[in-house]
Amino acid sequence: MYDVAFRERAAYLPEVDALVVADLHAGRAAASAVDFPLGERGDLRDRLTALVEADRPSTVVFAGDVLHQFGPAPEAAASALDDLVEVCRERGAKAVAVAGNHDGGLDAAWPGEVRTAYRTGGVIVCHGHESPDPGAVADGRGGDGDGREDVALYVIGHDHPAIEIEGRKRPCFLYGEGGYRGTDLLVCPAFSRLASGSTVNRMAAADFQSPLIADADALRPIVFDPDAGEALTFPQLGRFRRLL
Repeated sequence: MYDVAFRERAAYLPEVDALVVADLHAGRAAASAVDFPLGERGDLRDRLTALVEADRPSTVVFAGDVLHQFGPAPEAAASALDDLVEVCRERGAKAVAVAGNHDGGLDAAWPGEVRTAYRTGGVIVCHGHESPDPGAVADGRGGDGDGREDVALYVIGHDHPAIEIEGRKRPCFLYGEGGYRGTDLLVCPAFSRLASGSTVNRMAAADFQSPLIADADALRPIVFDPDAGEALTFPQLGRFRRLL
């Protein structure tokens, strides 16, 4: 298993010094007329700030569906993105945006390049709504071949996984050893707390939206417990279902 430090709705990868957050869906509150008491914008900013200050990553990767709208980003959502980029810059981290299926307006709203996937060391981060092309993912290192042979981990979002335990639904990660073309796969929960999540307890591969998930039974749910400050690892879904 690749070295992953699980956080609340985020993953820190010590080997490449990168923090990954997926599915922020900035602008969802305004679009759905639902909001947190402190506001969606402040909630995203404050939680990202806490994560960056705790781990001090050199890079923060926003792994797709950064925006909620398919079209142009509303002014409030674009302003929220500026906040998030500033959180990173003020703490010495590079902010990298990877486009998801909701991010048609991200190029115009993001203050920098928007990528289809991002590679750092042996890790490829993409949104997960379509299969990545390892040979086309630039990481600044150069090299020959298709680039797949030295990839150790794919990190995606897109499906908003959650698990129901004793009647309570919690956001979860899913980890599959050799889960995508023989390479480990990590599926991150939505960073947005407005996303209810897809309950994975009885989901088969065909129930997931990501084409990178070929064997749901082999995925291991991992839940971060914020009260205990630790990650709880459960049996693979194929076995977990038999325990319910």
